[in-house]
Amino acid sequence: MESQPQPQPQPQPQPRRPRGFAATAAAAAASVSPTGAPSGSAGASTTSSGKGKREREKEKERTKLRERHRRAITSRMLAGLRQYGNFPLPARADMNDVLAALAREAGWTVEPDGTTYRHSPPPQHQQHLGAFSVRSGESPLSATSLKNCSVKATLGCQQPVVRIDGSLSPASLDSVVIAERDTRSEKYPSTSPINSVECLEADQLIQDVHSTEHDNDFTGTQYVPVYVKLSTGVINNFCQLADPDDVRQELSHMNSLNVDGVIVDCWWGIVECWNPQKYVWSGYRELFNYIREFKMKIQVVMAFHEYGRTDSADVLISLPNWILEIGKENQDIFFTDREGRRTTEFLSWGIDKERVLNGRTGVEVYFDFMRSFRTEFDDLFAEGLISAVEIGLGPSGELRYPSFSERMGWRYPGIGEFQCYDKYLQQHLRKAAKLRGHSFWARGPDNAGHYNSRPHETGFFCERGDYDSYYGRFFLHWYAQALMDHADNVLSLANLAFEETKIIVKIPAVYWWFKTSSHAAELTAGYNNPTNQDGYSPVFEVLKKHSVTVKFVCYGLQICSYENDEAFADPEGLSWQVLNSAWDRGLKVAGENTLSCYDREGCLRIIETAKPRNDPDRRHFSFFVYQQPSPLVQGVICLPDLDYFIKCMHAGDITGDLVP
Repeated sequence: MESQPQPQPQPQPQPRRPRGFAATAAAAAASVSPTGAPSGSAGASTTSSGKGKREREKEKERTKLRERHRRAITSRMLAGLRQYGNFPLPARADMNDVLAALAREAGWTVEPDGTTYRHSPPPQHQQHLGAFSVRSGESPLSATSLKNCSVKATLGCQQPVVRIDGSLSPASLDSVVIAERDTRSEKYPSTSPINSVECLEADQLIQDVHSTEHDNDFTGTQYVPVYVKLSTGVINNFCQLADPDDVRQELSHMNSLNVDGVIVDCWWGIVECWNPQKYVWSGYRELFNYIREFKMKIQVVMAFHEYGRTDSADVLISLPNWILEIGKENQDIFFTDREGRRTTEFLSWGIDKERVLNGRTGVEVYFDFMRSFRTEFDDLFAEGLISAVEIGLGPSGELRYPSFSERMGWRYPGIGEFQCYDKYLQQHLRKAAKLRGHSFWARGPDNAGHYNSRPHETGFFCERGDYDSYYGRFFLHWYAQALMDHADNVLSLANLAFEETKIIVKIPAVYWWFKTSSHAAELTAGYNNPTNQDGYSPVFEVLKKHSVTVKFVCYGLQICSYENDEAFADPEGLSWQVLNSAWDRGLKVAGENTLSCYDREGCLRIIETAKPRNDPDRRHFSFFVYQQPSPLVQGVICLPDLDYFIKCMHAGDITGDLVP
């Protein structure tokens, strides 16, 4: 009987060599004896492992810093392309958007899926030169400079030239290496003087002359009305005009500067101070009569917030006394932080629909105040003297939470704290979590740091932190939605009280930590605006529903570079996002300066923001509010500079004012 062939043994696969962290773990396991005691070199291995871990952590931090630096550079590039190049880049543009915009500018067609092509081959002379053509309207050289160029100067002083093959696709542009050439050692077939140093210098001189003549000339631009805000203490706590003579003198100065009108704060804490629904308007009536004499327009602010509880304030205006009395018995009517500390800057919008204010809800209290003002000054509305009403929707009159309150110890550039721990907002949070199906989400973040924390010091706001987790996204959406619901409720009643009158809402400028991924300071203020989401669009959709004008703070002076680097601040980037988001939704936009005395350069920056001359749609501010730190008559503000600023806003001829 024949024997069966024996099966051949199959070769065993070689075990894969562990790499990375697996190799480290294997080495650590090999250093331990079977009895569990470390081998003779275990101590050294443990030391080496700990040292390696520290090095890896340091490298992670260095990588994060490099990434932040890269993002900062990208942000500045995008801002420059938008502002000076008229590139229609979206608010959340990435490098793909930039490449597509540059390719289209160079004559290519870029489809939404990235397919890139030319409709027709480039002209023969372009292929010969191997460079993109320059449109005649954008030629960097003037005819005069070309006439004065010599061939000798061209050959001897040729500037380094970047030559890009016209057959390259945009996808391959990032692989092109740009290098300088020693033009003296190369022979060019053409003696074109286009890159001559003499030509460039002559043309640059011509451009500089024209820039000096025309950059500061706003003649023919849009007319932007200028309003000046009266000082806070013009009406005292007894609703009386504090100093009629000073007020008259201040109004006279404003009138001489051709100011279009004034801004007057109507303080809830003064008018309805002692008893609910007992309104005293006598001081405001006297003030408005003075303004009427000078034939200036009035914008009034319904100021429902507290003012002056800081070290630098010389005037204190609290909420009405009867509100503070209710707050002693029920402290949950005020905003509350995680540690249970209350702020009396503004009533929590958790009570907007809770009858806890002597039988009235929060929005009913606001509506009664606005209706009383409209009835009291009906004659001024009929005359058209009162041109607009600004509705205060939060601390400092801004639509935000009191997340960075100085009286709570906050100092710039702290991230602030969430303000949602009063029992009424907590009830809303529990209801929202239950509807979502996750009742255990009915809590505020426990790793969001404190008022003066930095994002990277917290587990919630750091890179890849909990703000972008399922719970984090739910909480931030609810937190922002509560703010938008408050605006919607109050503005609905404001439109009833002030029919056919312009309504204004002030948006805060929370620009610090704007260059980080989480935008922590904006999140605590109620704007869900991390890098992967646009937090201002939903807010502006609510404001568009009520046809309001958006007022935004402009920064004329650059924040110092140290503060920019330390706080990853970007005022210009924030302004660009906010203004364009509002304009894209058809909202009117106005501006307001910070409490600073600007120099000529700062004024020009504000004017360029108010009516950008390179905007193809000619969008501009509907008006501008000049805040003054103290009355004009005290000489704090430089009147010639203010006069120059107003003339520029009014599109007047200021060529005679260019000499400092």
